[in-house]
Amino acid sequence: MLLFQKRFHEGLKDGSITVTFRLWNRPRVKVGGRYRVHPLGVLEVDQVTAVALGDVTQHDVRRAGFETLEAFRQYVRREGEIPPEDLRLIRVEFHHGGDGDRVPLALEDTLTEQDVETIARRLGRFDEAALRPWTADVLRLISLHPQRRAGDLADLLGREKEDFKADVVKLKRLGLTQSFEVGYELSPRGRAFLKGSGWLERPEAKRRAPRKAAGEKQTAVRKPSAAKKPSAAKKPSAAKKPSAAKKPSAAKKPSAAKEPSAAKKPSTAERPSAKRPPAPK
Repeated sequence: MLLFQKRFHEGLKDGSITVTFRLWNRPRVKVGGRYRVHPLGVLEVDQVTAVALGDVTQHDVRRAGFETLEAFRQYVRREGEIPPEDLRLIRVEFHHGGDGDRVPLALEDTLTEQDVETIARRLGRFDEAALRPWTADVLRLISLHPQRRAGDLADLLGREKEDFKADVVKLKRLGLTQSFEVGYELSPRGRAFLKGSGWLERPEAKRRAPRKAAGEKQTAVRKPSAAKKPSAAKKPSAAKKPSAAKKPSAAKKPSAAKEPSAAKKPSTAERPSAKRPPAPK
């Protein structure tokens, strides 16, 4: 993938920018590869080399869209640090490859019986090499949903997006599909093949309909659930019998009045001493 800031778009489109430098650890594009640059179209890579920052020339930076070497050095500065002379860069040379990613073969819409048989054999090998056949599913889906996001199409088949895209590339190399800024379409060659081969009508190609993608409304109608039978009315619980009235406890008989205890006789000490009259002198 090649991404560019908007300030470079005009030069990419008119052909004045044909070189870019990337701070990659290793090349992420290959010679001959065609890479989509939204919204400009496709860039085709002509050369990929590793260079040191000190080896970049004035001619190179002009082809990359910069006026001076100093402007280019400012562009590659990371977090305000001055880049060293031996900083490793990946130099990518390319040319504008048009506004769409189309294989010339895809425009051929007149196929012979031998052409149809050859394509069918190739698709059959793809299916045999996979865990489950996929060519009919993908061709049918692209036919039903032209120029729809790859992620949405992958969701409809319950597949990972990157695996799905890799399979579409295989179909594109046979000239059966075309890639656009968003999504894919059957090419004239692809439509001619499906019409002449009946590839989608084969018994093994007729599978269940793709599931709904996330975010789409489900159209399946739910069956009404059976009406629940009214639960039997609970019988009223038997009224509790009133508990027998407690008998009043027998009144306690009044205790017999205690008789007054006999007055204690005064002790000897307590008795008054009898005073004797004094003896006559």
